[in-house]
Formats: sequence, C-alpha cells, structure tokens
Amino acid sequence: MLDVIKHWYRQRFTDPGAVALFLSLLFGFVVVYFLGHILAPFFAAVVIAYLLDWPVSRLERLGLGRVLSAAVVQLLFAILVILSLISIVPTFLSQMANLAREIPAMISRSQELLLTLPEEYPELVNVTLIQSVLDDLRSRLLGSADAILSVSLSSLTNAAVLLVYLILVSVLVFFMLKDKRQLLNSSSRFLPRNRELVSRVWREMNVQIANYVRGKVIEILIVGGVSYLSFMLLDLRYPLLLSVLVGFSVLIPYIGAAAATVPVAMVGLFQWGFAPPFFYLMVVYGIIQALDGNVLVPILFSEAVNLHPIAIIMAVLVFGGLWGFWGVFFAIPLATLVKAVVNAWPGDDDSLAKTE
Repeated sequence: MLDVIKHWYRQRFTDPGAVALFLSLLFGFVVVYFLGHILAPFFAAVVIAYLLDWPVSRLERLGLGRVLSAAVVQLLFAILVILSLISIVPTFLSQMANLAREIPAMISRSQELLLTLPEEYPELVNVTLIQSVLDDLRSRLLGSADAILSVSLSSLTNAAVLLVYLILVSVLVFFMLKDKRQLLNSSSRFLPRNRELVSRVWREMNVQIANYVRGKVIEILIVGGVSYLSFMLLDLRYPLLLSVLVGFSVLIPYIGAAAATVPVAMVGLFQWGFAPPFFYLMVVYGIIQALDGNVLVPILFSEAVNLHPIAIIMAVLVFGGLWGFWGVFFAIPLATLVKAVVNAWPGDDDSLAKTE
C-alpha cells in the first residue's frame, strides 16, 4: 500500500508546476475559508467589476481612456441601480409586509382546503395526518412571518452599515476597473516561479468567471422579468415579491427552482384554491422554468452546462456549505475550476513524456 502511495506521489507531485498549482490553490482556499466573512465587500466588488469590465473595454476601444471609461460605466451603473431600488424596494417591502400580515388568513385557508381531503378521499387521507400537517404548516408559516418582520427591522437598523459597505464597494470597483492591468501584473509577483500550470488554469478561469457573472445577471433579469409579467397578467398577489424570489432562485441550479415553486404554489393556492387560475399559474411557471433550463441556460453557459448535473449539485452543496452565499453563487465556476485543474494536472502520459 505504501509503495502505491509513493508511486502516485512521484507521478503527480514531482512536477514543480504541479506543486506550485497545489500550493496556490491551498493558499486561496485557506484565505477564503478563514477570512471570507471579512472579505465579503471585496468579493462583491470583484463580481461587479467582472460585470462592468466588458462595457469598459468596449469604451476603451472606441478611444476613451481607461480611467474615463471606468468612471462613465460605473456612474451609469450606479444611476441604474439607484433608479431600480427607488422603484422596486418600496413595493417589495410593502408586499413583504402584507404577506406577513396575511399569513394567519393563509393558515385558515389551507386548513379549510386540507380538511376537505378526508371527506373526499376517506380511504387515502387520514384526519390525524392532516392535522399534524396543519400544525407543522402553522408553525412554519408563523416563523416565516416573524423572520420577515425581523429582517425588515434589522435592515432599518443596519442602514448606516449598508451605506458604508456601498461606498466601500464602489471605491473598490472603480480601482479594479481603472487599474486592472496593474493589479494583475502586481499579483503575478506573488506567484511561484514555476507557474505555467497556474497561469494556464487562471487564463481559463478568468474567461469562465467573466462569462458566468454576466450570464448569471442576465439570467436573473430575464427570469425575474418574465415571471413578473406573467404573474401580473394572471393577477397573482405579491407579483414583485415572488418574481424577485424566482429570479434569484437561479443562483442555485436545480435546487433553487424547486424551492421557489413552493411559495408561488402556496400563494396561488391560497388565492384561488384548486380553481382553473391556479392550474394556469402552475403551467405558466413550469413553462418559464423549462425555457430557462433548456434554452436560456445552454445559450448563456454553453461551457458550464457540460458539467454533469450531479457534479453541479455536489458543487452547490460543498462550496455552499464552506462559503455560504458566495460558495453557492460561484458553485459552477468552482466546479469548472476543479475540472480545469484535473485536466491540467500532470498525469501518467506527462510523466512518461518527461522520462523519454
């Protein structure tokens, strides 16, 4: 057994480039794992910088300087975000508060609907089972209402902290866009000398992350916007709140779509019962999810979808458990990173080539 381990070690770790790649990955993992909560504004700035780098580069090609291009793009982005927040946040908070107030009525409505099942299907549904489901549903919904209200209050109390973070992130984004080349050149000095594999993996991942961030933002906007229009046409309650939830559910592949189905179905059920509008809602929602998974995602993430669904779900579970929101957000790029490292790592053929 020991000889097998030694043979494997000689094949995989005798290449200085492989050792440099391993140490770089280990250092990055340790930094993010232990300092991730402190570096959250930095990660947010990196995501926004990746998002805005494309228009900055296009303006720079048109003749504007890098500094002026970065300033113009960031100013337009800030104006767009402020206008969106002014138009969306008040309605979003209002619908959230209304939903929290209507949860007791929803509990009563669900109780009426569920208690009719034992009468219609006495041989299939037990009254005791329905009562236990109702008790569990009541506790969960009331807990959700308390969580919504507590989030709203905590958001008000932390407004000053949020303002500081927004200013900090804005400054970081501007300098990341303005000094992109200088920052990349400076960071290369801290890499090991034998960094061929590190550079190869970095070049591949840099393109992957940039495409992923832009694609994910576009997917959120399209799915959320189409959901909002559909909910408005169907006259569903809380259309903005539910469409925002559906839009952001795409951050978690497969799992997010299933999780967002529950509140959409519950609100529709409480509003219409088992009437035709409820089934229309579920059909429209299913079409949106089907088009997102089978049309939009392959177009936006043509390379990332080459990953097997099991690999993507495992990446969400592992990286989300390690790094929370940012681990979930970057689950697909991180899974692609693992794939790129495995493909770039020296194997038996490389070892044989070097010996010859």
